[in-house]
Amino acid sequence: MTLWVFLIELIMLLGGAFLLGAVAQRLRQSPIIGYLLAGTIVGPLLFDHEVIQQTAELGVSLLLFSIGLEFSFGRLKSMGRMAFGGGAVQVSATMAAVILATLLPLGLAQALTMGAIVALSSTAMVMRVLVERSEIDSVRGRACLAILLMQDIAIVPLVIMVSLLPATGTGAPVSLQILKILAAGSGLVGLLYLLLRWVAPTLLSMQGLFANRELSVLLAISVGLGATWAAHRVGISPALGAFVAGMLLGESPFANQIQSDIGSLRIVMVTLFFASVGMLVQPIFFAHHLRWIFLAALAIWLLKTLVVYVATRLFGLDHRHALATGISLGQIGEFSLVLAGSALQSGLFDKFTFDFMLSSIIVLMFATPYMVAGAFPLANLLSRRGRRGQGSAASQALPSHNRVLVIGFGPAGRQVVRHLQERELESVVVDVNPRSRSEAAQMGLTLYLGDACNEEILLHAGLDSVCMAVVTVPDPATAIRVVKTLRRLRPHLAIAARCRYHRHLEALRKAGADIVVDEETSIGHLLAHDIIDFMRESPGQTLACRLGGQTLT
Repeated sequence: MTLWVFLIELIMLLGGAFLLGAVAQRLRQSPIIGYLLAGTIVGPLLFDHEVIQQTAELGVSLLLFSIGLEFSFGRLKSMGRMAFGGGAVQVSATMAAVILATLLPLGLAQALTMGAIVALSSTAMVMRVLVERSEIDSVRGRACLAILLMQDIAIVPLVIMVSLLPATGTGAPVSLQILKILAAGSGLVGLLYLLLRWVAPTLLSMQGLFANRELSVLLAISVGLGATWAAHRVGISPALGAFVAGMLLGESPFANQIQSDIGSLRIVMVTLFFASVGMLVQPIFFAHHLRWIFLAALAIWLLKTLVVYVATRLFGLDHRHALATGISLGQIGEFSLVLAGSALQSGLFDKFTFDFMLSSIIVLMFATPYMVAGAFPLANLLSRRGRRGQGSAASQALPSHNRVLVIGFGPAGRQVVRHLQERELESVVVDVNPRSRSEAAQMGLTLYLGDACNEEILLHAGLDSVCMAVVTVPDPATAIRVVKTLRRLRPHLAIAARCRYHRHLEALRKAGADIVVDEETSIGHLLAHDIIDFMRESPGQTLACRLGGQTLT
């Protein structure tokens, strides 16, 4: 195949992804569905089998490089117990359950590989949908991110484990295989570390170099593709090499700017990956085994939902958010495709097993946007226990014209409470974060731990006895649901709400909020006020020098 033939076919694939992605967006679905369909429909008409495999491998490597760029050990540390505890429990418990279920029919090596494949969820798809829904900062969004970050850490040992398994059945010394992998991996990581933590920062720190956006883009592309090739050359997973390179580059001082500079390139990476996944579908195989594929996908989804639910409950999440988090993470991730491909190449999986797992993974990927979007409605449906009568306990609170219900105890909620206390107004707080208890106790507050979207929580917190409610949660979708619930329970209650993004302003007003504080507009006013004060207080010459990056002597 000539370069020009490959180029026109690649253009047709990306064009098909654009068209079907636009159709999906028009139907209010995730564009990812369109990208997958483009690969399934257009891909087999354009490429032969070998090119399909190569395109898929390159696509997943580029995608994982971009994911590695956004990974941060500092961010993982900030997630605390949910990441290190909940994520570790989820990965290990999922693997253990799958191994026990498949050990007898498949044997230990294949069972371990199956466990590793099922344990991982899709970082790219889940985070993409959460960002599209403006829910990345919600309780569910933070819990998903924490577990997905821990899964990203688990990728390295899982890839090493799967690559070692063939040696146990061939008589080759496992210790020799471990040494080869460790030597190759250590050498690659050492080289990348030297280049990305010493050489590249030194070069980019030179005057004028980092200011040239083209150079940072070229650096990112060269590192991503170079690490992919180098990992393949030394006999380890190309996707793992790309992911590690992204992680190391993401820890550099220039990471934020590089992430911004390759934003458009990342779109191509994501589109190419999902289209390449769709290209791997075997329609005839899928049609012949449709029932068993859907049963397997359903079993995997139920298992992962249960495991994530238990793991997040153990580390402080309330019932509703834990269940929604489990439903959202019930799919299998993009790196699972890498593990399955490695198992096929090493002989751990035969063609039937690979096609069956691949089909199950793709079914779950197709369903992921619906899992994330329908997580809370399904969680609400499963959580109904007919306990509305418990709200009568709240009515025992004495009526007060001096009591305000504050929903959300983050930085914004604490500021509201402090100002209310200065004016001798009593505050009652509802929050889902268990860590808020100690802070509320120090401020002498009554805090009800729970989800304010639930009527029982609001009634138990004394909704019937407050004169006003203030919704300070940052997640727009959650804030809208809380306002609607408040308005339904207390039709004439005064409600104030925080609006993080201007585009949700009208939705909050329609939901029933009397006062809506638009953060983006407010920040604009504050910035303008401070800029004007600064200009008034600064002599003209001093201001000009500051704007020019110089100092007066």
